Amino acid sequence: MELEIWHWLLIFFSLAPLSCGLSADGLALLDLAKTLILPSSISSNWSANHATPCTWKGVGCDEMSNVVSLNLSNSGVSGFLGPQIGLMKHLKVINLSGNSISGPLPTSIGNCTKLEELLLLNNQLSGRLPDTLSNIEALKVFDITNNGFTGEVHFRFENCKLEIFILSSNYLRGEIPVWVGNCSSLIQLAYFNNSITGQIPSSIGLLGNLSYLVLSRNSLSGTIPPDIANCQMLLWLHLDGNQLEGTVPKELANLRNLQQIYLFNNHLTGEFPEDIWSIRSLKIVAIYNNNFTGQLPPVLAELKHLQEILLQSNSFTGFIPPELGVNGSLVKVDFTNNSFVGTIPPEVCSGRKLEVFNLGFNLLNGSIPSGITDCPSLRRVILRKNNLVGSIPQFGNCRNLDYIDLSYNSLSGDIPASLNKCINVTFVNWSRNKLAGPIPSEIGHLVSLQGLNLSGNRLLGELPVQISRCSKLSQLDLSFNSLNGPALTTVSNLKFLSRLRLQENKFSGGLPDSLSQLVMLIELQLGGNILGGSIPSSLGTLVKLGIALNLSRNGLMGDIPPQLGNLVELQSLDLSFNNLTGGLASLGNLKLLYSFNVSYNMFSGPVPENLVRFLNSTPSSFSGNPGLCMSCHDNDSSCTGTNVLKPCGSLRKKSAHKPLKIAMIVLGSSFVGAFLVLCVLKYIYFKPKLRDELGLLFQGSSKLNEAIEVTENFNNKHIIGTGAHGAVYKAVLRSGEVYAVKKLVHTAHKGPNASMIRELQTLGRIRHRNLIRLKEFLFKSEYGLILYDFMENGSLYDVLHGTEPAPTLDWSIRYNIALGTAHGLAYLHNDCHPAVVHRDIKPKNILLDSDMVPHISDFGIAKLMDQYPAAFQTTGIVGTIGYIAPGMG
Repeated sequence: MELEIWHWLLIFFSLAPLSCGLSADGLALLDLAKTLILPSSISSNWSANHATPCTWKGVGCDEMSNVVSLNLSNSGVSGFLGPQIGLMKHLKVINLSGNSISGPLPTSIGNCTKLEELLLLNNQLSGRLPDTLSNIEALKVFDITNNGFTGEVHFRFENCKLEIFILSSNYLRGEIPVWVGNCSSLIQLAYFNNSITGQIPSSIGLLGNLSYLVLSRNSLSGTIPPDIANCQMLLWLHLDGNQLEGTVPKELANLRNLQQIYLFNNHLTGEFPEDIWSIRSLKIVAIYNNNFTGQLPPVLAELKHLQEILLQSNSFTGFIPPELGVNGSLVKVDFTNNSFVGTIPPEVCSGRKLEVFNLGFNLLNGSIPSGITDCPSLRRVILRKNNLVGSIPQFGNCRNLDYIDLSYNSLSGDIPASLNKCINVTFVNWSRNKLAGPIPSEIGHLVSLQGLNLSGNRLLGELPVQISRCSKLSQLDLSFNSLNGPALTTVSNLKFLSRLRLQENKFSGGLPDSLSQLVMLIELQLGGNILGGSIPSSLGTLVKLGIALNLSRNGLMGDIPPQLGNLVELQSLDLSFNNLTGGLASLGNLKLLYSFNVSYNMFSGPVPENLVRFLNSTPSSFSGNPGLCMSCHDNDSSCTGTNVLKPCGSLRKKSAHKPLKIAMIVLGSSFVGAFLVLCVLKYIYFKPKLRDELGLLFQGSSKLNEAIEVTENFNNKHIIGTGAHGAVYKAVLRSGEVYAVKKLVHTAHKGPNASMIRELQTLGRIRHRNLIRLKEFLFKSEYGLILYDFMENGSLYDVLHGTEPAPTLDWSIRYNIALGTAHGLAYLHNDCHPAVVHRDIKPKNILLDSDMVPHISDFGIAKLMDQYPAAFQTTGIVGTIGYIAPGMG
């Protein structure tokens, strides 16, 4: 009987769960699955036929079959999180990270009061964080990284047990809550990439266990609280990308376990505390883009764990510790744009792990250590804009080198053929040095090369045909050298070229039809060579040419082919100083031009309507083409006033004069001429001062005579610029002195003109560091010459818009240029007696010397404001439209 009773009891208890059905937690999960879209691998496993959900995928239970964890991380879950989540009162862990869950976080989450870990990172959740989170006092880990949460953090924990509090990469705003200072167990605090404002609370200094403080990329302001130094366990201090100001507290040197300090992209100033460099555990120091001052102490070279030191764009001075790199394994060193002096540390790559080495825009001198070009790990090296001298060392193990910029130094010697060992290099910029000799044929081994800039050197010889093997080249700049030969046939094989700059060399051989193969070209600079021949019609197939086409000073002949009108994207065209003939009608389709020059050719006929605007902005663009004219219509304002070109109708009328009119003109001219002679004689008789000044203008000069000789009687290849009054030539005298010579051509009947007299009167008197200084002058019956100091960096226009390699203009240089120009103008206006008003201040008339100091030039239209201003009033507009001072037109 007893056996039978026990048998029925066993059956009863085994069937009891089936009769009661699925547990409450299981039902809550099934309801939750109605808003969450679960992948079939999970949903097929979640069944109402089970007694408990404890065997379901992603579900964990305790010994009482209560659901205590829900882990669906990286499972392809989408949909939104429903309020049913709050029905599971025993949950300790929720991990839904790495899915595509969207919508807000339900307020019912506050019912999960036993929750210890809430991981929602890498989803698409949005909305405000619910205040009910304050109910979860047991919470230790909270991570909502990379969602779309908004608003401020209003919840708070009175008895905070948080160990990890990460809210990074959302859209949160407001301030960091002060109650965080009560979380004494906190190890990680991160607000990275939000819109947090206000100051860093000093209460963070109470977090004795804090190891990671990441507040980067917010809008925090104020100063760095010195209380942070109390966080003795701190490993990471990331405060970069904010609006912090003031100095770095010296107390931070007490963080003896610190490994990473990120302070870059703030407004911090003052000396960077020297004692911080003695923290032995430092691995990364990234403090760039501030205004730190001071010097680097020798102890920096003793940091054995240091991997990255990024100081660029500050105001550090002094020497770089010569032992840097000897005791550690540096990976990245970037000191760009400071004021470091001395030499490059010779053993910086001794750890053989250096990948990035950037020291550009400093004041370093000496030579490049051989360890730089024999560093097997090095990928990127920039030594641009220093005072480095000597030759480039031979390359050794450089297989990983990708980018090397040595431009704007004084490096000399040949281009080392061993560069061919750097088979993976993609960009080489050695421009603006003193490199000489030929380009080695080994350049052809650089099959990964995409950009090569050797401009502004002293290279000779022909372009090696092997360069055509560099089939990936997209940018080639060999301008401003003395290279020769028929290079264009060779470069025509580089099918991916987008920018080709070969101007100011001695290349010859004409413009081959093969140039049409360069269908990717957006810029073609060939000016200042001796190409000769004509412009091929095939050039019109380069329809992507948009930035510039420069064929100036090449001795080109013939007409402009009609196909050139296909270059409708072209913005800059320069055909000046050639022997081109015919009309300009084929350029009528070029509507996007902002820079245009066809001066000093033999063009004739009317100027197309789309080019008429240049008669106002840059009238010199048409100079030297006596056959060009303007098509004028009734009430056409462009045909009134003073213009470079005459109306086309006047040319026809000129050839149709009747004999009687000619006789009358000759007779009238005789009377007018006699009258003018009498007036001039009278004027000179009563104005002995001016007569004496004019007498001086015809005196010769030994330097000018030598300048005529070294420029080969002003050969076009020595032209460095043109202006409204003539061309400017570069003259290198036998003594090594470099001058600029301005050649002013008089009109046939006027001789020395008033423009030149004014310029010499003004230049001869003034002395100021921001005004161009006249050295000597010479007048002849057909032209005049003025000798100036040569300005190494050309005009401000050249730097801003020119095609030759231009120095980088950071904001300090721009400010100094503006300030120097203002000083020069103030001197003219206030310190010259009588005062001088330039009336044509524009970028082309602001010249820059080797130190980027501005010098105002071109006083050809200067107006002397003396006690008789009426004597100098002009009847037409003088100056460049858009640059004339108000009231001076």
